[in-house]
This record gives sequence, structure tokens and C-alpha cells, in this order.
Amino acid sequence: MEEILPSENWTMLLDDFMAHMSVERGASVHTLDGYSRDVMSFLVSITSRGVDGPEGVKPVHILEWLSRLRSEGISASSATRKLSALRSFFRFLVAEHGLESSPTSLVNNPRTGRSLPVVLSVEQIEAILEQPDTSTPMGLRDRALLEITYACGLRASEAVSLVIHSIDWKLQYVRVTGKGNRERIVPAGAVAMEWLETFFEKGRSSLLKKSASSYLFPARAGKHMSRQRFWQILRKYAAAAGIDGPVYPHALRHSFATHLLEGGADLRTVQMLLGHSDITTTQIYTHLDIGHLRTIHRKFHPRS
Repeated sequence: MEEILPSENWTMLLDDFMAHMSVERGASVHTLDGYSRDVMSFLVSITSRGVDGPEGVKPVHILEWLSRLRSEGISASSATRKLSALRSFFRFLVAEHGLESSPTSLVNNPRTGRSLPVVLSVEQIEAILEQPDTSTPMGLRDRALLEITYACGLRASEAVSLVIHSIDWKLQYVRVTGKGNRERIVPAGAVAMEWLETFFEKGRSSLLKKSASSYLFPARAGKHMSRQRFWQILRKYAAAAGIDGPVYPHALRHSFATHLLEGGADLRTVQMLLGHSDITTTQIYTHLDIGHLRTIHRKFHPRS
């Protein structure tokens, strides 16, 4: 496979930047070497996207680059160092080459000390979903709860607090109230909606008995199920599916986002579906397998 190299335009700008760092800033040989490698890494990435100059660089390009670095095993502190070099490069372009603004100004440093949630494979998700005994009202509830959580990428708190009127049965979407009381609409898909309807028609009234509740997944006295109870349910079915280690509800949300990205969804769409106000938060969900990245590259890049 032919190596992707930055365009002549990018190379000239990088050379100018390195001369500036050496002569005017007095940077050491070690610093110059690090800055050159870090900026060159981004230029290779952006060239593969067909961007030939600074004006075409968007924050999402930088986020995708950082996400790829993290997926390759680079730590958050190393990614922050590389982003710092890129910030210096674009500040130089603003000051010396007339670039209107730096695209790095809208990108936050990668968060340190935050471990990635477990990513389940599609096969593992399906195995978990098959575990509830749907011949019982409780099993129907659990199947519907797991299906809608994965289908919509819900947080545990969002899933257990769903109310009946938040479901549009005809258009098959869910109105979700997330963090900061922000509301979003998420498509649910035919499979999840089918299980939701089955539970609503055949299982929910049996669980409620004579009580009344507006919550879709009611617990005792009509209140909604607790997050802790949801965790217990999921861990039980994950263990029954032969998955080692504890599996928490957030693994369904993380898997939802990862599977969308692996299927070709763009970062902005995933951001909206997850209900993130800042796309940098969505960055954690771009922890894609390098093998998958190679497959995509071989499939779509003309010189792979």
C-alpha cells in the first residue's frame, strides 16, 4: 500500500513553522523533533481526507485524528501533547499566514484518568438479549428494557425513567430527557418497538397488578425501576450469556455508539443520538478497533 504523504502546500507550511520554532522560539532539537512528528501525523490524516490547506480543516477532523490515536493505544496525556503541538502550528498559521481562526480553539484536551467502558460485540449483545424468559411478564419487561436501551443508546437513568407518553408507537421513536433536562428524539427501530409493544400489551399490567403508573417500566408502588436494579438485571443476563466480568448498562450505550460508527455513521449524528451538548464528549465513543479501520481503509481508499 502506497504511503500517504502531505501535499506540497502542507509541507511548505510545516517547514515554515519549524523554522519559526527554531529561530524565533529557540526550541531545542528534541522539541523540534517532537513537534514535527506530531504535526506530520495530523497532516497525513488530513491529507487522506482530501484537505489541502488550513482553511479546510474543521474541528471534527481534529477529533477524528485524536480518536484514531486513542484507538491505537496512545494515552490521553500523549494525545494532549500532540494536540498542543497542533495548537502551536495553527496559532502560527493565524499569526503569520492569515488564517482567520484556529480550528483547535473548539477542541478540548482529551480527558485523563477516564477509562473506556466495555464495548460488546454485536454477537455478545444478541446473546444477552436472548437470555430473558419472555414467556413471563418479568422476562418480557427485561427483554423490552434491554432492547430499547441498546436501540436508542440510553443511559440507565434515561431508560428506567421512560414514561408511556414518551413513546411514539406509530413513528417508532422515543422522546428522551437526558442530562441538564435536555430533550432529544431518538429512533427506536422496528425490533425494539415490537418487544416494547409486546411487553406493554402482555406483561406490564401483570406486573402492576392493581397499581397505576405512567412509567414504562414500573417497579413497586408505580415508581420507576432503580438504576441499581437495572445493573443487577443486565449483569445476570450477561453472565448467563457467558460474558466474563461485570457488564453495566453503560456498556450498551457505548456499544450502540461504537456499532453506529463502525457502520459508517458520522460523529455529529452519533453526538445528537447520544444527547451530548459538546462533540468532544462524543470522542470517547470513537474507540474503534484498528482492524476495523484497516478494513474500511482497504475498502474505500483508492490507493489501498
